[in-house]
Amino acid sequence: MTRPKILVANRGEIAVRILRTCREMGLPSVAVYTSVDQSALHVRSADEAIFIGEPRQYLNIQAILQAAQQSGATAIHPGYGFLAENADFARAVEAAGLIFIGPRAETVARMGDKLAARRAARKAGLPVLAGTDAPLPPDLPVELIKTIQYPVLVKAAAGGGGRGIRLARSPEELPAMIEAARREAQSAFQDDTVFLESLVQSARHIEVQILGDGKGNVLCLGERECSIQRRRQKLIEEAPAPGLPDDLRRQIHEAALQLGRSLRYRSLGTVEFLLDDQGRFYFIEVNPRIQVEHPVTEMVTGLDIVQHQIALALGEPLRLRQEDIHVRGAAIEARILAEDSQAGFLPSTGEILYLKEPGGPGIRVDSALYPGMKVGAEYDSLLAKLIAWGETREHAIRRLQRALHEYQIGGLSTDIDFLLQIIESPAFLKGEVNTTYLESFSPKPPEPSPELERQLAFAAALYAHYQQSRLGQNHPNRPISYWQMVGWREQMNRL
Repeated sequence: MTRPKILVANRGEIAVRILRTCREMGLPSVAVYTSVDQSALHVRSADEAIFIGEPRQYLNIQAILQAAQQSGATAIHPGYGFLAENADFARAVEAAGLIFIGPRAETVARMGDKLAARRAARKAGLPVLAGTDAPLPPDLPVELIKTIQYPVLVKAAAGGGGRGIRLARSPEELPAMIEAARREAQSAFQDDTVFLESLVQSARHIEVQILGDGKGNVLCLGERECSIQRRRQKLIEEAPAPGLPDDLRRQIHEAALQLGRSLRYRSLGTVEFLLDDQGRFYFIEVNPRIQVEHPVTEMVTGLDIVQHQIALALGEPLRLRQEDIHVRGAAIEARILAEDSQAGFLPSTGEILYLKEPGGPGIRVDSALYPGMKVGAEYDSLLAKLIAWGETREHAIRRLQRALHEYQIGGLSTDIDFLLQIIESPAFLKGEVNTTYLESFSPKPPEPSPELERQLAFAAALYAHYQQSRLGQNHPNRPISYWQMVGWREQMNRL
């Protein structure tokens, strides 16, 4: 029997991560790449790679399907972002006779529509936030504006990733916030449908990882705390959620399982909740795909959940049982972003001149970085994910601190120092944070790193010498000297 060949319709660290599992499963793999990714690590990690054109082609359904046809791929894994929550893509993959590694297309469509997801959750018996269950009309009645409880969130029905959301604090603000949310939703999702949802003050963001076989069997792989957010973008995630009473944890898990069973959910999915300061939780959405923060679940359960996702898509039965799932210790993930925390978190671009990634016990780095890599503004600012595991949460925090101090990236600004300040703050150490925590958290100027500066100086000198050597390749009076290169290195190491 011919082994299934899997095309990964993504890039960066998630593509590398999926390709590693393909290799472990003995499955041939295909990468796709654009003009800015010709030397990318995911291209080198796959068995073969197909060029698909300019940067935005990762969003082009036909380009991905043509790459699958050209390579002979029989299955497509979308990763996250790009086409991962696009029901049209899932349908097109299946219509082409290929396997879509993810939920059924109808599930992707239903959960991608936040209004439909609210109705499905309410039908399954989950507590749902107060709000409108129908799209807001173009002209909102004045009577409705006056009867709404403020502050209120305006949310894109097709939203995701924190986009298409605006906060209105008064009736006077609401029309402008609706218009702003509509514009962003149209730009991001080609759908300007918006609705209203109550704002939960001082809320924690708790999400539950589920895995289903599409036949009604659904497993809970534990929960994650994702309350450290900046502009509604998650920054630090951990498993299990700290300080969650056991009975409340069981209730949240059971609610996620109820929804998964009612949907006859297939593949990986995340059911997300808000938890208020009174211990009441409310359903907010389902992400029908693998999540950026999935490594913390893998670290505490010991499971390769991507392997189970792929196996289910290829028709294998769900071999796990709920009693097989055990959470051990604690894991925390920090997102390494190409952003300048001292300049309003503006995206940072440039070339990675120096790279030193951390390691040691309990440390995992999901990355696609390499020295010489050019980081542009074409894609998301996520560079890598640093995950630390420990026997206890305190142990995991200490390991994460150590690993962040070890992590060195030269050539562009990152949020590493900002992450360190967060995890060393008293509120985080106590597990007493909520989704608004970073709104009043101001980063301090980073302290200079003599070691990084020394290594950067060495890298710059070595690069300049390399360029000189290249220019002198065809010049009779400027020969390349290996021993001269070694001398330069020794000289710089004494700085």
